Amino acid sequence: MYSPWQMIKKTFIIFEFEVRKLRHDPLEVFVRLIQPILWLVIFGSVFTRYRVIDTGNMSYISYITPGIMAQSLLFTAIFYGIAITWDKDSGILAKLMATPTSRGSIIIGKALSAGVRGLLQSIVIVFIAFLLGVSFVFGVVNVIGIIIIIVLSSTCFACLSIVFASFLRKRERFMGVIQLITMPLFFASNALYPIELMPQPLQYVTWFNPLYYVVDSLRALLITNDLGSVPFHIGVLLLITALFVLAGIWGLKRLME
Repeated sequence: MYSPWQMIKKTFIIFEFEVRKLRHDPLEVFVRLIQPILWLVIFGSVFTRYRVIDTGNMSYISYITPGIMAQSLLFTAIFYGIAITWDKDSGILAKLMATPTSRGSIIIGKALSAGVRGLLQSIVIVFIAFLLGVSFVFGVVNVIGIIIIIVLSSTCFACLSIVFASFLRKRERFMGVIQLITMPLFFASNALYPIELMPQPLQYVTWFNPLYYVVDSLRALLITNDLGSVPFHIGVLLLITALFVLAGIWGLKRLME
């Protein structure tokens, strides 16, 4: 019988294997940082100087720093479907499925490794923002909350990516469709501007956007220290992530058929 302990052990093995890939190719993490750093340095600095968007008593660059972190997490994790498609085409996934390893361990292990990439990228973004004059809150509770949000959101979007890969199958088709998904997710959130500035119908859509809960939680934990809504947002992300993990397990089965 496949015990929970065995599943945790197998998940950790998959996770460690994926993290080792990162150790052998650390340049990938920094290449993916170029776009969010440009957003932060150019977009954030210019809009802060000219006060184009009203963010209350908070400077605009402080306002968008959590949004840029969330963008980095999304854009990194959402392309995990390409990696698992590559594993399938190269035969690695078939060999892995032939071992006594459950689909759940494979999905969760791979998705959790996206959290490691997200943590590394978030540290760099926070450091750049600090150099640009952004003040952060670094209490113990805040840091723990930030880590939870990063891991949950990375796992959530990586599993969502795997579901799309199971339908699209071809890497070229996957790239095109994912581009259509990521930008609406990003712009239909509160990453760049308060949702009150959006048209009313779009404000309702935002409540169903998981990126909204990521950004709002990171902003509370990093900038405002207003933690009242954070437990609820973590609960919503936990529920969404659990659903996407189950969908990812189903997607992996479909991908191998």
